[in-house]
Amino acid sequence: MGSHRRLAPSGFDRGAGAAVSILSVTAAALGAVPSAAAPYDDTRATVDRLYEQAEKATEAYNEADERADGLRAEVGTVRDRIARQQERVNSMRESLGSLAGAQYRSGGIDPSIALLFSDDPDDYLDHASRLDRLTARQAGELRKLRGAMRELAQDREEAADKLRELETSRKAVAAHKKTVERKLAAARRLLNSLPDAERDAYGRASRSGRSGMPDLGGATAASGRGSAAVAAARSALGKPYVWGANGPSGFDCSGLMQWSYAQAGVALPRTSQAQRYAGRQIPLSEARPGDLVVYRGDASHVGMYMGNGQVIHAPYPGAPVRYDPVGMMPVSSVTRV
Repeated sequence: MGSHRRLAPSGFDRGAGAAVSILSVTAAALGAVPSAAAPYDDTRATVDRLYEQAEKATEAYNEADERADGLRAEVGTVRDRIARQQERVNSMRESLGSLAGAQYRSGGIDPSIALLFSDDPDDYLDHASRLDRLTARQAGELRKLRGAMRELAQDREEAADKLRELETSRKAVAAHKKTVERKLAAARRLLNSLPDAERDAYGRASRSGRSGMPDLGGATAASGRGSAAVAAARSALGKPYVWGANGPSGFDCSGLMQWSYAQAGVALPRTSQAQRYAGRQIPLSEARPGDLVVYRGDASHVGMYMGNGQVIHAPYPGAPVRYDPVGMMPVSSVTRV
């Protein structure tokens, strides 16, 4: 998504602390839409601005969603570790119970049997030296149990922290989803307010000159994976822009890059901000097919260079994956994966 000039080609521009900072990224993008009808040119400019703001919120949504996915996986790992550690603790308790029971049957009541009724062996071990009948074997088993219970407590604390972090990240995802939906709904309302001729002209401006294959020159990709990514991106031409989507039936701008490189066996990060650092940055003058072209100072839009001054990208809702000039908006960096 992104702003574009009148009748000119255009495109679009994982801790609790991280999730909160994500929320601040697009706070400035929540400006009010003018209530009064503006002149047609101003209305179209406002639509462009809303699309740009929606894309920034979409990239923030993608980042929060990626963070939430990572946290869910981490929580699952910690829970598995807790389950295994609990089984170990239970086994140790049973072993100690057998020792204490055997000693009781031999004619004495071992004070260590109290351990079976307590969740805190630390205090018991601190006084274990006073127990004349504590055997070396029991002392060793108790120390192992103490260590296992400490690890179990730490794992439970870690799981609780990650669950709190996950909840914060979920809220960030929900907040950004609402922001995107607000911006896109406002843009649709403004477009619908235009007279038919103006609305058609806006549509032609977003599609003009893109029905055929542009002249891409004879440039080749810098690597085999770049060439494979180029082929994948070309296969996505005409697929719809879907915010928050990374294929194969629809894409947002960074989702298209991630999917295309995945077909080449390369795992790119989810957001355009992270993708700019997914390889070596080069000058635009050295760009070759497959290189990622990142736009705007905040890196809120990304496309793939295809040669002869053209990129493939997912522009904004209503404009499918297509070719556009590399200079459609200010280039902030070029990355060779």
